[in-house]
Amino acid sequence: MSDPRAARIPFAGSKAANLARAALAGLPVLPGFVVPYGDRSGAWAGAGDLEGLEGLRRAWQELSADGTRPLVVRSSSPQEDTQESSLAGQFASVLDVQGWHEFRAAVRTVLDSAHRPDGTVAPMAVLVQPMLSARVGGVMFGADPVEGRTDRMLVSAVRGGPDSLVSGEQPGTNYWLSRWGRLLRTEPDAPEGLLGADGLRRLARLARQASGVFGGPQDIEFGFDASGRLWLFQSRPITAMAARPARGARLLGPGPVAETLPDQLEPLEEDLWVAPMARGLTAALDIGGTAPRRQLRSVPVVTAVGGRAAADLRLLGAVPPRNRWLALLNPAPGARRLAAAWRVGRLTAALPGLAVDLVADVDRRLAETPSADRLTRPDLVSTLRWTRTVLVSLHAQEALAGALLPEPRATAAGTALAALAESRALGVPDDRMVAAQPVVLALVAPGLSRELRLPADPGHTEGAAAARQGAAPTAADTDTRATLDTLPAASPPPLPSLPPREALRLRIRWVQELQVRLVREAARRLVVRGGLGEASKVGLLRWREFVEALEHGRFPGDFKERLPRAVSAPLPDAFRLAEGGTVVAERPVGKGKSKGGSEGAGQGVSGGRVAGTAWDGTGTRPADPVLVVRTLDPALAPLLPGLAGLVAQTGSPLSHLAVLAREFGLPTVVGATDAVRRFPTGSRLTVDGTTGDVHVREKEEQEQQREQQERQDQREAQQSVGQAPQGDPR
Repeated sequence: MSDPRAARIPFAGSKAANLARAALAGLPVLPGFVVPYGDRSGAWAGAGDLEGLEGLRRAWQELSADGTRPLVVRSSSPQEDTQESSLAGQFASVLDVQGWHEFRAAVRTVLDSAHRPDGTVAPMAVLVQPMLSARVGGVMFGADPVEGRTDRMLVSAVRGGPDSLVSGEQPGTNYWLSRWGRLLRTEPDAPEGLLGADGLRRLARLARQASGVFGGPQDIEFGFDASGRLWLFQSRPITAMAARPARGARLLGPGPVAETLPDQLEPLEEDLWVAPMARGLTAALDIGGTAPRRQLRSVPVVTAVGGRAAADLRLLGAVPPRNRWLALLNPAPGARRLAAAWRVGRLTAALPGLAVDLVADVDRRLAETPSADRLTRPDLVSTLRWTRTVLVSLHAQEALAGALLPEPRATAAGTALAALAESRALGVPDDRMVAAQPVVLALVAPGLSRELRLPADPGHTEGAAAARQGAAPTAADTDTRATLDTLPAASPPPLPSLPPREALRLRIRWVQELQVRLVREAARRLVVRGGLGEASKVGLLRWREFVEALEHGRFPGDFKERLPRAVSAPLPDAFRLAEGGTVVAERPVGKGKSKGGSEGAGQGVSGGRVAGTAWDGTGTRPADPVLVVRTLDPALAPLLPGLAGLVAQTGSPLSHLAVLAREFGLPTVVGATDAVRRFPTGSRLTVDGTTGDVHVREKEEQEQQREQQERQDQREAQQSVGQAPQGDPR
């Protein structure tokens, strides 16, 4: 190891070369020698090269004291332990090797491990060192790869050597340290006394020294011998750091907008619905003086992340300020509100009348608009432009009404449920329900290509299911798109009076439905003219591209190569965006596990959030597999490419498989109690590799449906006691 050639990666491999460099820098490295990579390396373990064999025997005799000291024989390939990929655990190492014949067999085992499953052969050198019986061993990262923090270190330790930790057999005790070795927290909360304050400080010093030698934070395997001396077993670059949002990154969340736009959107849907909503809310916040005008102009209040709508939680007041005391001392918000107070006071009195006027204008325009197939191309484009403009006004007034006016006792959703139950009791089929009762659109979200499906059962009217017997099939098995596309526009039937905010919300939904019909008609025409191919692909266009194609027949150059977005997992309740638009869930205060200690909570070790299907690694592989296993066995590494996520009952964030998962960008959770039993193959899971949450999606959906049903029942109960006023808001 003292030979200068040992520090050359092509000659000695990455593992041996890194240790040789560390030894030259004075770090505590065990002595040893390298069987270099070259034409004769394979013969040295056999009998084909007597000269090489004799040289190998002399080196073995010297290091093993003529066979009295056990050795460890390790792989050292130029392809492993690099900046791009660690290939952790992919090549063989043999521990506790005693005797000459056993040593030759161990060398052959390491060399044979160079043959990869894909048929290629990796260049391979062999590193030989004394076998150290460690009192405590483990892995140390000079930065926190799970949280992406370079000002923190993460140590995972076990009794004995680090091999049981990196193999996933033992989870280890985790220590989070400052750069100078101060203990920040541990997991579990009451750990064994493996490492004291002095040991942690020595480890932190070793991490800083290794970072200086190699030019960046290192992934280090270490061990303390019986006398307490610290040894460096391995040093390699940290190959995968979790995404970390920039300081001051906005706190986003779907909560305030999920009720309006709960589904994943296509690009054109974002421009039709998210952009007007953002502009409308910006106007409302500006009028209310709740945020600086410069900030409102520089960042959108609502944006789309992976096709899902999310709002700025701080701008909307959904979360408290970062520092309550500083917020109280800051005079700017008070001055803004004082300047806006006269506007808000006058607006509160005028808002109901303004809402009635806007609702009447929208209803009149909807009634005057011919069916989509009767519109000329200029009229179709003009009508679509009007819809985007009027949605801004509707969203702005709806937000102001929600903030300034009393909470409504009657809701559009409650009115829609009552109308749906009544119409079904009269035998109106679901495929004609929208024409008969347009208010039922309040119960479903808009979608350009999704089927419009009404609730299968309102759940609160006795005999509704029986009344539907013999009627047309319900929306559960009927696609109403064809009917909607040919439905002539007409004035909606009279509605019970709704409070201003609810009337505005209903018109938002009606305008969105008009947009759906207009876009579908435009798509039909574009297919006939050529260029679009399939009507369902219209959602892949942006608004400007859509207008250009409709007016001039010109499509983007890459349009034929565009594909629909892959289905993404629902967004976390609160998150920030890191570089490249990566979603990083906001960690709850505490140990880093799921808030509330949910049953599916584990420890997130590789960030990201994904929806997929549980799979145990055997049998038919689903299209979106989430591998659910007991331990992070390195033998599972060939399964990682193509996985959607990984969940293990045990394991360490610093085990080989966890490192590989981070390299693949694979959302991974360890420590998910009883995961194999609770998440059998075929279960639909949502996995959050940042917070450690693992949920069965069917249960989530059922809980959401139950909560929605309870709210609907409460609204209906209010209406049944005469709280809904009568009349026409127009």
